[in-house]
Amino acid sequence: MIKSSYQLVVIGAGPAGMAVAQTAARHGIEVAVFDEQAHPGGQIYRNVDASPLGNIDLLGKDYVFGRQLVQGFRHAPVDYFANTAVWYLHPSGELGIVAGGEHRRVTAQRIVIACGAQERPMPFPGWDKAGVMTAGAGQILMKSAAMVPSEAPVLAGSGPLLLLLAWQYLRAGVKIRALVDTTQSASRWPAMQHFPKAIAASDYLFKGLKLVTAIRRARVPWLREASNLHAEGDERLRALSFNCRGKPQRIETSLLLLHQGVIPSVHMAAAAGCETSWNDPQQCWQPTVDDWGQSSAETVFVAGDAAGIGGARAAWLAGQLTGLQIAHQLGGIEQSQRDRLASPMRNARARHLAIRPFLDSWYRVADSSLVPGDETLACRCEEVSVGEIRALAAMGCSGPNQVKAFTRCGMGPCQGRFCASTVEQIFAHETAVDPQQIGRFNARPPLKPVTLGQLASSEE
Repeated sequence: MIKSSYQLVVIGAGPAGMAVAQTAARHGIEVAVFDEQAHPGGQIYRNVDASPLGNIDLLGKDYVFGRQLVQGFRHAPVDYFANTAVWYLHPSGELGIVAGGEHRRVTAQRIVIACGAQERPMPFPGWDKAGVMTAGAGQILMKSAAMVPSEAPVLAGSGPLLLLLAWQYLRAGVKIRALVDTTQSASRWPAMQHFPKAIAASDYLFKGLKLVTAIRRARVPWLREASNLHAEGDERLRALSFNCRGKPQRIETSLLLLHQGVIPSVHMAAAAGCETSWNDPQQCWQPTVDDWGQSSAETVFVAGDAAGIGGARAAWLAGQLTGLQIAHQLGGIEQSQRDRLASPMRNARARHLAIRPFLDSWYRVADSSLVPGDETLACRCEEVSVGEIRALAAMGCSGPNQVKAFTRCGMGPCQGRFCASTVEQIFAHETAVDPQQIGRFNARPPLKPVTLGQLASSEE
């Protein structure tokens, strides 16, 4: 039964959310966790303790590691509510949630947003066709339904997740038609300047080497420095055409999985009034938080990848730090004890984050990918093209929110989650202005779809 008030509400049951809840509860704080999924674990550990796969080892040791985290969370003295969506959030501590088809109002002294990351949009002509999906969607199908492609897919884009999915597919017996790698050689030298620091996280480097070696041994065609991608076909995908180091290429396929890195999911934090800032190395917006995860809103914290991309292990440690700080603020722990417990966590998190500058630089997305051609759909919900947005920028439109007013771009079901970064990059490119000055879409409730019937079901 959901209570009307808690000391702490955590939104999201991924690594960071689970860590916040467990840590705070351990020090006597009354905690509720609301999560949209049916099981805890977030995207990275999705269904890890309820997997439909006969052998979860197929997904790798990092995935299996999440089982002990989820089991520890399930045994913690925490009120955990699955299949529960937060549609409204106010920095005063008020939340509107939908659970079991009914609306409820909850208040909290502290709120932690731990909704993780989302895949960066990868727009190009035809990316809206049937048969074009994200690599994350491919992983979700494996983890939640034990489903893999029945025919050889093409994987396109860049980033560690693309290599991980290729490795997991190969272990599951899926043949990969081709790996179309959009990583550009121009990013290699800047990345190597961060390599000495990355050695502190050498286990990540060895994991990457293992993935690359397995893909090469499987003799997957690996086409590097790809650009100018185009998904051919009428309504359904028929082929992928692109340039590879200046030479035109074409691969017939009916399934294309895309990935171009991940970015923090900032929509909820922005809607709660939290300040955001532009992270140029990661080419995205992120909430402005202190070392404990506290945002500019006194009652709101942001933990894990929702506050900046660092990976699952770093998110788990960040969640523990946030949990300690909230426990201290609410009287569950003295400052001296908080600092003593936090010290080893900070050191461990710093080691996990040591790899980030290298990865952010190596997989930096090229401007040509961030700002596609005019014929590309920027907003698939409202069918607004890049050309329409570019024309408005040339006319002197003030920024993304004025584009929204003129075109409805960002007003569809996703509320701008999957077009905002593209619109911002178009304006930055056309006006030669830093994205921080361009600004971003305003975020407003409802954060998730909610019906009038659900609102009417509320007791208030």
